[in-house]
Amino acid sequence: MRWESGRELKEFSTFGIGGPIRYFAEIRTAEEMREAFCFCCEEKIPFLVLGKGSNSLFDDAGFYGAVLLNRIDFCHWEEERVQVGSGFSFSRLGVQAAQRNLSGLEFAAGIPATVGGAIWMNAGAEGQQTGDALASVSFLDFQGTVRDWKREEMRFSYRTSLFQSLQGAILSATFCLSSSPTAKAHQLQLLDARKKKQPLQEKSCGCIFRNPPSGPSAGALIEKAGLKGLGIGGAFVSELHANFIVNRSGATSRDVQELIEKIRHTVYEKSGIFLELEIRIMRPHGLSR
Repeated sequence: MRWESGRELKEFSTFGIGGPIRYFAEIRTAEEMREAFCFCCEEKIPFLVLGKGSNSLFDDAGFYGAVLLNRIDFCHWEEERVQVGSGFSFSRLGVQAAQRNLSGLEFAAGIPATVGGAIWMNAGAEGQQTGDALASVSFLDFQGTVRDWKREEMRFSYRTSLFQSLQGAILSATFCLSSSPTAKAHQLQLLDARKKKQPLQEKSCGCIFRNPPSGPSAGALIEKAGLKGLGIGGAFVSELHANFIVNRSGATSRDVQELIEKIRHTVYEKSGIFLELEIRIMRPHGLSR
């Protein structure tokens, strides 16, 4: 492991937004992750484990602590089970599963996340969620202890997992899938539908808001409020999918946050529904919602 300086968060963000990083390192093994945690503990600085840099809005001021880019990317298949490193591409895992005629991760293709990020967020689409196919997860806590968590212990719900309340890093996971001769065809259908509904060719961090527990989706509420195409600075509400904010011309974190508050205020004013964030907002000293 080698510490670097002079890097910026926008290099590692699907949004293309984010300022300078104080300490940066690529992490390829569990031992390197443990070493990085020790450094952060000794220096008394915050840390941020990054995968694909989606589902996050980084601050223009950057990050005061250490950014750890997860490159733990092994993948071992054994019939209907796969053990995979947390830094492995979630989209690639989904494609490989479908090519093997295995069902359970068809929705993963096209999602810009690592396996660890997908588990942390319990990423999902079209009725499938990451947690549904998980058998176990190996997790390294900030004190350097590794624990294996079983599926029933991880408390998955909509865009939520146990790991959001823990300090540390997901190292690897085991998925248990099921045989299906239609897995590849199903995956292609989902990909085609996603391309038609989402602004995949533009810089974004995915859906901004969680869908309310009942009633219209967040995107439908934003569209009904007449906010498609609304812009602040370089940030705009997508005309294709209203729950996406896109970076069209050098948007800043402040542009996006002001647009988020404008959307929230308008939707609440028109519908009485307060939209909860799905993305995480990273301040210079750590996570904020």
